[in-house]
Amino acid sequence: MYERDTEGSGPGDDLAVAAEHLVRHVRRSSHAGGLSPTAASTLGRLGREGPRRLTDLARDEGVSQPNMTQLVNRMERDGLVRRAADARDGRGVLVEATDHGLAVFRQRRAERAEALGRLVDALSEPERRAVETALPALARVIEDQAPGP
Repeated sequence: MYERDTEGSGPGDDLAVAAEHLVRHVRRSSHAGGLSPTAASTLGRLGREGPRRLTDLARDEGVSQPNMTQLVNRMERDGLVRRAADARDGRGVLVEATDHGLAVFRQRRAERAEALGRLVDALSEPERRAVETALPALARVIEDQAPGP
């Protein structure tokens, strides 16, 4: 069980704590590629969204452009990403996942799905149905509220 801070708690507090624990558990369950949290998040974004400009990656991951440049350099050396010319803007450069990077992304996703599946399997049937309804609904709301590219 987790420690609960009841001071200033509101209706979303228990849900926020549960979500934090869930995210932490699922993130710890994926080891493929031996990536740092920021590298894993960046590779995940590239795997889900496709090639991105370095400046956009830095903004979306909440890091400085110099830090993202260093991260992309390391990931490039590890064969996870490559830089490619932006076909829409000849001056621009896109960062894209390589085949190896996509394989690592898929392996990490499979590891997380397995860890989440074990948690869901430990639930009662009514709890399982509730989770299988609520999580996709929350994901949809997040997607609906996400700013466009």
